[in-house]
Amino acid sequence: MLIDFFFTLKDAKIPVSIKEFLILLEALQRQVISPTLDNFYYLARTTLVKDEAHFDKFDQAFGRYFKGIQTIFEKNADIPLDWLVQRMKRELTPEQLAQLEKFGYDKLMDRLKELLEEQKERHEGGNKWIGTGGTSPFGHGGSNPEGIRIGGSGGNRTAVKVWDARAYRDYDDERELGTRNIKVALRRLRKFAREGIAEELALDDTIRATANNAGYLDIKMRPERKNNIKVLMLLDVGGTMDDHIERTEELFSAAKTEFKNMEFFYFHNCVYDYLWKNNQRRHAERFPTWDILRKYTPDTKLIFVGDATMSPYEILQPGGSVEYNNEEAGAEWLQRFTKTFPKFIWLNPEPEGLWQYRQSVEVIRQLMSNRMFPVTMDGLERGMRLLSK
Repeated sequence: MLIDFFFTLKDAKIPVSIKEFLILLEALQRQVISPTLDNFYYLARTTLVKDEAHFDKFDQAFGRYFKGIQTIFEKNADIPLDWLVQRMKRELTPEQLAQLEKFGYDKLMDRLKELLEEQKERHEGGNKWIGTGGTSPFGHGGSNPEGIRIGGSGGNRTAVKVWDARAYRDYDDERELGTRNIKVALRRLRKFAREGIAEELALDDTIRATANNAGYLDIKMRPERKNNIKVLMLLDVGGTMDDHIERTEELFSAAKTEFKNMEFFYFHNCVYDYLWKNNQRRHAERFPTWDILRKYTPDTKLIFVGDATMSPYEILQPGGSVEYNNEEAGAEWLQRFTKTFPKFIWLNPEPEGLWQYRQSVEVIRQLMSNRMFPVTMDGLERGMRLLSK
């Protein structure tokens, strides 16, 4: 029965292998889960999916194969979040719960299709519409012996379908990122080392030392594992980057969380002879670019963030800056950065399909040795992979 399921996952471009499929079958044979569809879903995802980036594709493939409601949503807009905000919950007696109707799987699917076409507003505490806190089989936070949970968290554990919520949908390679997703991609750049004072329990060493000490406890400590990657992030700000503020803020926030040894500076359009850290005081508090080039060691990972959208003169000509008369061209400074820090990339929040229409983007790409990546899950992972080599 599950062979076709395996090929469904392959068709969805999920990198599952025969070995993983056999592990799933062995787990089923040994009855490691109770025989419910929800438990099988989590077991299958755990054994077959190696990367969080494929969770969304797995959810869709699972829904299609087992006739889940995911296929219903493909032709409809997302359910408005306001419909799923829970403000109350009805408390039913056991007698009232026993009177609730069980629709059956096929009838549930048909009825949900009808509601998606008919419902126009939020409902709460009812027994028919998609909503919260009632006895309807559609929504969450209510009571129904056999329904479809949409949004929210489980409570009664009676839902026929729950995976359609797709909590990891933004992990898809082709989707743009949120802060959580960026953190997942940035972790590919981690390089842990044990440094500093011994403040973490070394469990294996403690067990070994205790055994060698005739059973008397001999606690061993070790330095905590810390990410020792050093990152220098230079962020374009102002002008056309105003269209990408939200995405850039998400990237910046995630990077600061993931990399404790990260330094950052701002520039406008292209780097010149000075950078700054406070945009409101950028004319009063400037950092000479030469000082930055000399301060950080060559093993620092350099990440430019900008849409590279400007006049080509701002890159190639002395005095080309839109703000002041720079003595040296921006291209000269970019080459100094790439020579000083051999591990470098440029992250571009502009959609990759538009790059071909920006002459300045092509100029920057050449100066960056084609190490420019879009701010998508796939683009960010490729960039981190290159930096980690």
